[in-house]
Amino acid sequence: MVTPPAYAELACTSNFTFLAGASHPQELVARAAELGYSAIAITDECSLAGVVRALEEARRCAERGQPIQLIPGAAFRLENGSRLVLLPADHAGYTQICTLVTRGRRRAPKGEYDLPDTRFEHGLDHCLALWLPADEDDLLTAHWLAAWFPGRSWLGASLSLGPDDGRRLRRLLATARTAGLPVAACGDVRMHRRSRRMLHDVLAAVRHGCTVAELGYRALPSGERHLRSRECLAQLFPAGLLEETGVIADRCRFRLEQLHYRYPREVVPAGKSAIRYLRELTAAGMRERWPQRPDPGPVFRAGDGEDDPLLRQIEKELRLIEELRYEPYFLTVYDIVRFARGQGILCQGRGSAANSAVCYCLGITEVDPARMNMLFERFISRERDEPPDIDVDFEHERREEVIQYIYRKYGRDRAALAATVITYRHRSAIRDVGKALGFSLAQVDVLARNVAWWDQPESVEQRIREQGFRPDNLKVRQLLHLVQALVGFPRHLSQHVGGFVISEGPLASLVPVENAAMKDRTIIQWDKEDLETLGMLKVDCLALGMLSAIHRCLDLLNGVNGVGSLFAEEKSGLDLN
Repeated sequence: MVTPPAYAELACTSNFTFLAGASHPQELVARAAELGYSAIAITDECSLAGVVRALEEARRCAERGQPIQLIPGAAFRLENGSRLVLLPADHAGYTQICTLVTRGRRRAPKGEYDLPDTRFEHGLDHCLALWLPADEDDLLTAHWLAAWFPGRSWLGASLSLGPDDGRRLRRLLATARTAGLPVAACGDVRMHRRSRRMLHDVLAAVRHGCTVAELGYRALPSGERHLRSRECLAQLFPAGLLEETGVIADRCRFRLEQLHYRYPREVVPAGKSAIRYLRELTAAGMRERWPQRPDPGPVFRAGDGEDDPLLRQIEKELRLIEELRYEPYFLTVYDIVRFARGQGILCQGRGSAANSAVCYCLGITEVDPARMNMLFERFISRERDEPPDIDVDFEHERREEVIQYIYRKYGRDRAALAATVITYRHRSAIRDVGKALGFSLAQVDVLARNVAWWDQPESVEQRIREQGFRPDNLKVRQLLHLVQALVGFPRHLSQHVGGFVISEGPLASLVPVENAAMKDRTIIQWDKEDLETLGMLKVDCLALGMLSAIHRCLDLLNGVNGVGSLFAEEKSGLDLN
């Protein structure tokens, strides 16, 4: 048996192109590895939202002995309806794609993008371009592509086992030959398996606001937009077109692991190192917190033979913070807390950060480590290799002042909120699938009224019968299957409750930034799990209504000197002897 040529799929739309892709990025990567592909590119439309999840799956594939190259890219709709896929040749190319996505998203309302064709003519010299024409005879766009991406552009030929595949391929080859473009095979994938075809139709119906029966030409012409076996591809495409995909993949040398996140440095005064400044602030905080203890000096430092357990603990924390290079992170949180208190905004650190004596010295938390036996390793541990997570609550009525301070200090090009991925749950999935399949609104309301039993497979049929439906009805069975498949699919990106990502350089060189629904807010396209995967830090600026209530109480009470004094314990009250 002849071994089919190696193949790399260079155009995959995941479900992070909302209501368009019918598979998770992880499913696409796992299936491609299973089929023996050499590489796979996740290319959502003007988005890199799913690439970190794809990276995690690629790592799992390698552990299973199925290594596969992951290429993070993005697709864009041109003005004539054709699509342009951009892939990074190197780190600079990835930065160019992120910047382009950011530009397109920031110019448009949330969930949309605006990029005229002229935007692709400059600033993409480190990107490879794969053109998926809407018209096989589009010579104008072919020449435009060859001119602006010389030696870095291909025509992507996608075939779907249609009766005119032969004619379509001949016309595509003729167009490419006339413009001087090489041709590569392309699946233009929408799902990891053919079985997701019906779900894709449902998503299309939801997107167009109609039923599946009304989709017409807006539905896929066949179920072939899935990841196909290399044997199947070898029967569809000439070997040279399949081999060309490997040539393109080999030129894509960028890996997401090459991203180097750096925290901002302006929180450190000129002429000082971050660790020295942190030690100075810690020493000053110690003098304020424990005035009865010996003065630690202008720069905190405790020797290895220090007898005082508190001093040993602070020194241990500072050394670990320096080793893991987290000093700028602590200094940034300190700066934010200092601003809030300078404006009379009550704030309070909480969570595992309360285990840190350094956080207490910096005034971030109010848990005295000299009185409490706290486990610092719950906050930061060399063995866990997880970034620290400091949650700071602010008065909910004034938190916006803190958020806008962060934007002013670092600029909107270097600060943005982390995303939260809003996913389908049972009720929303029932409503969208039910409408797409043609159920009446009354029937959909009945099905969505009580969703608790949808997680109990053994009782679903009985419950369906009780709602007045026949579980053996084909349409009902489709509904049950599609709802379960849709649950967990991303629906849109929202903003994290307060997790800020701040970088030393432009944030768009690491991850695309887009507008949030709320005015004067921007979000990145990754959520907190994605950030943890890549070792990027966030500062959680949260809102707490109780702090607003406490502030109002303090305004009514004279002689109370801050929140901490309200809870200070009197020794006489604890002495029961």
